[in-house]
Amino acid sequence: MSIEERRLGDRILHALNLALEQKDLDVAEHLARALESALTRFGGEGAVENRDLSDSMVLAFRQLDDLRRG
Repeated sequence: MSIEERRLGDRILHALNLALEQKDLDVAEHLARALESALTRFGGEGAVENRDLSDSMVLAFRQLDDLRRG
């Protein structure tokens, strides 16, 4: 599947993975917040996210935590 066919969250995750590969913490932090926003924006304020994170998302957030720790 090409990047043009993916959802916004998939595109942000791709960019987050690139930032993590490049060890760019500032950009990775912004992209992680954008990804969280994209995943929870449907349902309105106070809505609980019921979808499970994909394995690739869990891995990206773990890598971000590792990068934060240096």
